[in-house]
Amino acid sequence: MNSLPILPTISTTFIVLSGITVAIGWWQIKQRKIESHKKTMFFAAVFALVFFIIYASRTLFIGNTSFGGPDNIKVYYTTFLIFHINLATIGAVLGILSLYSGYKNKLSFHRRLGPFTSIVWFFSAITGVVVYLLLYVFYKGGETTSMIKAILGF
Repeated sequence: MNSLPILPTISTTFIVLSGITVAIGWWQIKQRKIESHKKTMFFAAVFALVFFIIYASRTLFIGNTSFGGPDNIKVYYTTFLIFHINLATIGAVLGILSLYSGYKNKLSFHRRLGPFTSIVWFFSAITGVVVYLLLYVFYKGGETTSMIKAILGF
């Protein structure tokens, strides 16, 4: 039986926790539980930050895992991965703006941005889990190498 790699499994767990806490925070604000919403969204941000620290550290010190699945679907995986990376980057920027506007009581802006940010974050978390599954569960991960080589294959 093959075991799952520890750092990607831990980091993916944190992004799932972030997505779950964003969903809880969204429900809380719909219930007008403002203080609970603030605390929950803070924890969602902490979970996302822990994910990012693990991911960035692994990328910097170990490298990225290239796709180890069949060559005939590699182009689809790569396209999906690039979509996920862009979505996650946009989600992170929107998340920072949403947190900042909420904590600075710029509530008009926060109320418009928050729902959109949450949707982007959900899709980012979901596509991140799919990338994890494709790299480590459905197929055996390829070699660990530099980020550019892992993403683009050269």
